[in-house]
Amino acid sequence: MMTNKMIGIVGGVDSYAGIDLIKKVYDLTEATSDQEHLPVSMLSVPHKIIDRTKFLLGETDVNPGIAISEIIASLITSGAGIIGIPCNTAHAKPIFSLIKKSVPESCILVNLIEEVGKYISEKHPEISRVGVLGTTGTILAKVYPEVFSKYDIEVIQPSEDIQDLFVHPSIYDTSYGIKAFSNPVHQKAKENLSMAATYLSRKGAQAVILGCTEIPLAIQYEKIEDSLIIDATTVLASALIRESKKMELIA
Repeated sequence: MMTNKMIGIVGGVDSYAGIDLIKKVYDLTEATSDQEHLPVSMLSVPHKIIDRTKFLLGETDVNPGIAISEIIASLITSGAGIIGIPCNTAHAKPIFSLIKKSVPESCILVNLIEEVGKYISEKHPEISRVGVLGTTGTILAKVYPEVFSKYDIEVIQPSEDIQDLFVHPSIYDTSYGIKAFSNPVHQKAKENLSMAATYLSRKGAQAVILGCTEIPLAIQYEKIEDSLIIDATTVLASALIRESKKMELIA
């Protein structure tokens, strides 16, 4: 008997990111009945996962990849054959390389950043300059420039002032940031992120990547001025669906 592979999602990285990813997997799956939807498992234990940006900024010595690897092991034990991590910052090399080593070859670990690069090169080959909105950890670790260089895509990042005053607080600030106010997102966070996206567009970005899985909760439109909006979470959802549909034989 052939069946779709189970998708395993690491929850607890970004407040609503795991829920948003599951929703997008369901939204993008062609199904006319319950039974036609794909098998999905999510494990969310946020208290065990150190903030990824704090680690990258040297504010803690504990690599969050350790806890994420343990969660992935539990997902695999539960039957997951494909793993998605809805956190851009977790794909920074110091974290992701540790995670990758812990995943057995029998399991597919989908690389969110690689998938976004492939998506742009295949679906929008005309795009050669993109802007990225993300956490300070993602920006300083140059997560996107490192991967996108192989696709000859130039990456524009916010200026230090815009990142520090508008983007990062819109994610982390306890009085209005998305981590504190995910549903609904605070109006100030929406306005700040929209302004930052506009800045990237006016700097020549043909597309703006929502490179933090919390930002799509705030920016839910397809274009900003003349720039296309690319939701990295939606790209990850499509990749997980693709891999799940590579059927496996079960007894």
